[in-house]
Amino acid sequence: MKLQGFLDHLLRSATDPGAPAAGGSSPPAGGPLGNLGGMLNQDFGRGALTGGALGLLLGRNRTTRKLATYGGLAAIGLMAYRAYGDYQRQQTGQSIEPQTIDRLPPPQAELHSEAILRALVAAAKADGHVDARERELIEGEFRRVDADRELQQWLHAELGKPLDPAEVAGAATAPEIAAEMYLASLLVVDEQNFMERAYLDELARRLGIDDALKTRLEAQVRVPA
Repeated sequence: MKLQGFLDHLLRSATDPGAPAAGGSSPPAGGPLGNLGGMLNQDFGRGALTGGALGLLLGRNRTTRKLATYGGLAAIGLMAYRAYGDYQRQQTGQSIEPQTIDRLPPPQAELHSEAILRALVAAAKADGHVDARERELIEGEFRRVDADRELQQWLHAELGKPLDPAEVAGAATAPEIAAEMYLASLLVVDEQNFMERAYLDELARRLGIDDALKTRLEAQVRVPA
């Protein structure tokens, strides 16, 4: 299950409607994504649904602009690097080199990628609106861009799990991964929605992210209109 390239493609597809699928061909026009506007919450239904499979998870213009600026998965790594590096300097008075996904060799990057994708899928369920039909449509879109059977089985299991911030946070085996997972969750949720904000706060607590680091991470995804 090669997650790094797959996740990078999905993140890029959310900002570039013409991005080719993992197999090399462009996704066909229309399809399940074109019919989802009224099925997910309003923010999910605004425009980005036709931008690729991850349009189901990334629907906010401010965050997709941020991803477009830096490019796919590297955007999450860079934002985590900046926020966590600044946080550590304030806490310790020392300059450090955070080991974020954009700075790691493939084996470690795969570990980070799995945690980030787990966070994205979980955050998409935070408002309680991803039902069985919507899971089927999401899985169909993921199948279109990747034929890896192991990955499809993994995604099916993740979508079917009850939402549990403690279980999600268990994927964070390093502070940098925790920062990346929280950033990924921010890219999906509506912070003005009470349920989603409550999920974010509990996830941060489970990840061991204090208020000072939360503030820095959240600042990284706020792009001026």
